[in-house]
Amino acid sequence: MRPVKALFFDVFGTLVDWRTSIAREAQETLSPLGHRLDWDAFADAWRDEYQPAMQQVRAGAIPFSKLDVLHRRNLDRILPRFGLGGVDGDVRAHLTLAWHRLDAWPDVAKALARLKTRYWLAPVSNGNISLMVDLARRNGFAWDAILGAEVAGDYKPKPRVYFAAAEAFDLAPQDCMMVAAHSNDLTAAAACGLATGHIARPNEHGLGKGEAAPSVPVDVAGKDLADLADKLGV
Repeated sequence: MRPVKALFFDVFGTLVDWRTSIAREAQETLSPLGHRLDWDAFADAWRDEYQPAMQQVRAGAIPFSKLDVLHRRNLDRILPRFGLGGVDGDVRAHLTLAWHRLDAWPDVAKALARLKTRYWLAPVSNGNISLMVDLARRNGFAWDAILGAEVAGDYKPKPRVYFAAAEAFDLAPQDCMMVAAHSNDLTAAAACGLATGHIARPNEHGLGKGEAAPSVPVDVAGKDLADLADKLGV
């Protein structure tokens, strides 16, 4: 593999366990109000609105909006499906920020600290900057910068997001590696000239419902982030 100077990371699913965290946050918020439902199904339904909402931005149907804004719209869309249409605005606002309170997979913080000894590190996520900062502070992510959709003004897998990240570090795309648990993200990054690293997250969407291995050629693949760091020689 060619040497690179910077590692860019997908965050949702790759570094943080969004499904378990959102199910927990929903239960902690809504159970005291007397609501009982399938919390995992609620997390899945909310996440299922993620790509369609961003596609409206990517297609130019609506102006660029931060992911917090899209998450609130998506929440308002799904609440009636679970009999929660009467939930008030303050509760909805608190739930929207549940995405700022996600927990990392156990291997991540220590592996990022190792990788930082050799590489520049940044998230290249569809999450907005304040969301990424909150996740970093909660989980001890050792970033050198916060990059991604808000910096680029568009959402992955649009090429502008990957190019803007490289430009922010004054690097050529070939000097950067995109690290993700999603083969489609890596395919898009590779098309822009970035190296690619895959992390297995086989339980991202529930037991056995995630990528245990890449479905496309990649430069390096690890069973988790610590294994990826091992393979990068850190």
